[in-house]
Amino acid sequence: MSNQQRILLVEDDPILADWVSEYLTEQHYNVQHVDRGDLVMAAFEQFKPELVLLDVMLPGISGIEVCRQLREHSVVPIIMLTARADEYDEVIGLEAGANDYVIKPVRPRALLARIKNTLQNTTAAEITNEQLNFGQLSINQQSKRVIYQDNEIELSTNLFSFLWFLASNAGQVIDRESVFQALKGREYDGLDRRFDVMLSTLRKLFKDDPQNPKKFKTIWGKGYLFVADAWHGTSQTGSPE
Repeated sequence: MSNQQRILLVEDDPILADWVSEYLTEQHYNVQHVDRGDLVMAAFEQFKPELVLLDVMLPGISGIEVCRQLREHSVVPIIMLTARADEYDEVIGLEAGANDYVIKPVRPRALLARIKNTLQNTTAAEITNEQLNFGQLSINQQSKRVIYQDNEIELSTNLFSFLWFLASNAGQVIDRESVFQALKGREYDGLDRRFDVMLSTLRKLFKDDPQNPKKFKTIWGKGYLFVADAWHGTSQTGSPE
């Protein structure tokens, strides 16, 4: 079914992986399984899951390290799985960026409830043909209006187009080549830094600390990341000079 939500299961226990895959498939999820930590990033890029079930103890790369790697590229929800009821492991997993934590042995209905709850509570864009909504941020394509925390943010045409493009690809790292092709209709020459400057301007307007940005991230060597679940803050927005 085309509307099935995609779950990437990372688990090296074949028996557990088989029954979790079978159970979630019966619950109308599209499940892909990998059994090593060092296979996750390639599978993630190809499969583009909407949730990751991630075991802590994995061959290749540990689940904690995999979680950190995923968080450098995406805000996709992650539920960690572990055989140890160890508070230290739980804290490390959550600090690495996990959304939730499940202790083995895994109970089917409890796991399903965690998955549904995590997917429902993960802030995602409410996308229509003309509008994007992320928490307190609303971007309207037709009117070219941006509202954040009930304040209208005035943007130039170029800044609005850049913001719309990033927000339309929320949770994905967008390389400079893609930005130039989409917004300038040409290849990136490796020197033009205009979009770096524009990203800095957006950070100023939305009070995103350039030393520790939460809303607009620059992934060095990769590109730009619009963080979908960072728009519930209470700080006041800036206004253009």
